Amino acid sequence: MDEPLLARPVGDLLDAFAEPTPAPAGGSAAALAVSMGAALLSMAARISIDHWAEAGSIAAQAEALRLRTAPLAQADAEAYAEVLRLRREGAGDADLGRAFDHAAEVPLRIAEAGADVAELAAYAAPRVKPSVEGDTAAAAVLAHAGAAIAAQLVAINLATSEGDERIRRAEELAAAAADAAGRAVA
Repeated sequence: MDEPLLARPVGDLLDAFAEPTPAPAGGSAAALAVSMGAALLSMAARISIDHWAEAGSIAAQAEALRLRTAPLAQADAEAYAEVLRLRREGAGDADLGRAFDHAAEVPLRIAEAGADVAELAAYAAPRVKPSVEGDTAAAAVLAHAGAAIAAQLVAINLATSEGDERIRRAEELAAAAADAAGRAVA
């Protein structure tokens, strides 16, 4: 990947996802889904500033989550590329284990942010202006999708680490995001 994912025009980014290459892939898409959810929530809260006293605070929190999560699209692609490089080179189990460990940490961070965005959107949904209720629900659903994808990737990357607490944590985060998205859409 010569050009950073976030620097690409949307059409080029979609083309990169469609390429028959291993990265960018699901983890990058998960990070972007959570980031888009945070961006939508930020917009909905900003539109609601004259309607709801907490809207400015919610917008700031959503923006912080967006800024924290968007770079994880690149980080995930790079972490998985390192796993593939080590496999190609026939690296030892210890080096490969560390690479898989790092490749699991990135989607775990995506799942954490996804749960946070979904919960924030669920809180905001009944409070924003009616004209942006759908955007707030979309924010929660995108965040849930990203968290669910990320949780699956954590489990895949730690498949040989039986009983790893991070798998359970990622599953809990995805479930929390699902619950929050359900409340936001209701």
